[in-house]
Amino acid sequence: MSRHTWTEIRRALARPVIAVAASIGLLLAPAAVAQQEAASSEKTVVGVALYPGFELLDVFGPVEMWAYVPDFEVVMVAETAGPVASAQQGIEAVAQYSFADAPEIDILMVPGGNGTLVELNNEAYLDFIRKVDATSTLTTSVCTGSALLAKAGLLSGRKATSNKAFFSLAVQQDPSVDWQGSARWVEDGKYITSSGVSAGTDMALGLIARLKGKDQAEMLAKSLEYEWNSDPENDPFAIEFATAN
Repeated sequence: MSRHTWTEIRRALARPVIAVAASIGLLLAPAAVAQQEAASSEKTVVGVALYPGFELLDVFGPVEMWAYVPDFEVVMVAETAGPVASAQQGIEAVAQYSFADAPEIDILMVPGGNGTLVELNNEAYLDFIRKVDATSTLTTSVCTGSALLAKAGLLSGRKATSNKAFFSLAVQQDPSVDWQGSARWVEDGKYITSSGVSAGTDMALGLIARLKGKDQAEMLAKSLEYEWNSDPENDPFAIEFATAN
């Protein structure tokens, strides 16, 4: 797909449905388009809180979706700026910011991964997500990232979910959370938690649908040839793990 096509997709996502129609050849007054694009000029900062041993797809599945929203600015943050190694894969992602110099984050995302076990006892990490959550518009997680949110005390009394294979790990952090054993992702107020690994990509599109409209999320999924599970209650893994337990 050409660079021109990707540019058009990004522009379309910034506009209401009527402007999306214009991008495929229907008429729309230039002044109206300019007004819509000006309204989206202020960036929403989406911050991914990395840690050693994060799961690659937990991060880059959602980032693949969010990076195409023109008024989203995705940043990587870690306790120390620089390369951060993923879980078994060992692939490094670069954190542009440390916890000390991170910008104000509007949407926080906490990934899962083997490194979760270490971060559950890392007060620097837990304090950072508490600090960001105090002013964030949305706080999200993928996989065992919800265990970290729970350990930080951010999910008490709320509905949430986690990776079914490590569900007990999340529950142990805060039994007062209303843990949902059958959910692709769960929204409760500003908190959006998703199930294991690939569910994070579905959640990311769900977040786009929440903020930009479902038509916009569906258009993006289609443009990337991604089959979006758009029903958060459609969890194909819930019965399997429930039976196993």
